[in-house]
Amino acid sequence: MRHKTVILYTLSILAGLVLWELVAAQFSKVVLSPPTAVAKHLYAHMITLELPRLLWYSLGHTALGYLLAVAVAVPLGFLMGRSDRAFAMFDPVVNALYSIPTIAFVPFLVIWFGLFFQARTALVFIMCVFDILVTVAAGARNVERNLIDVGRAFGAGRWLLFRKVLLPASLPFLFTALRIGMVRAVIAMITAELFFAAVNLGKYMQAAQNRFDSAGLLAVLTILAVVGLLAQEGLKALEARLLPWHVRH
Repeated sequence: MRHKTVILYTLSILAGLVLWELVAAQFSKVVLSPPTAVAKHLYAHMITLELPRLLWYSLGHTALGYLLAVAVAVPLGFLMGRSDRAFAMFDPVVNALYSIPTIAFVPFLVIWFGLFFQARTALVFIMCVFDILVTVAAGARNVERNLIDVGRAFGAGRWLLFRKVLLPASLPFLFTALRIGMVRAVIAMITAELFFAAVNLGKYMQAAQNRFDSAGLLAVLTILAVVGLLAQEGLKALEARLLPWHVRH
């Protein structure tokens, strides 16, 4: 079954590349470069370590913003999910802030944090925290009541009940939240570098845009896609190891 999944996964990627090549052949390379041209660009700028170096710098504010979002959203999500009072208190505020387009926060972040590392980290945080929070809260509220009752019947206190019952039952939602947050973090990474002071991969994209280099633009998008894909697959592998009863192989 695992072998079949890998084959289908590979065929899916290859089919996408072939379709991209066929579509790109209908246009000028200025409009849409084919994957072969993008691969050449990637090789030329990977071998000099230019793109890996820029990616490494970009991952700094991305990782920090994501970890801060997880640190805030996970405990608050569990609190909202298990406490009716906390849910009634925080849910309207969370929903109101969640409905605001993230880009609308950019002017405030410029005022509060400037244009550099702190502002980029804050944007990543804002783009991740609400998705993680809402999903974790839904998972915590979804825990069946009879599981809690059984734990209490065996004399489990609040901490033991959380560790042995609530947390394991909520883990599928928690991993879903982490995966959604990871995707949002990758999106926020390049968004922050384009909307604030242009640096790293954002600056590279702006330079490619100015010289009408679609291969350069698509090279950065390819890197972002690969980073997001690897992060997703890493979390899925961890989920399969920790939750073999939940993940369908």
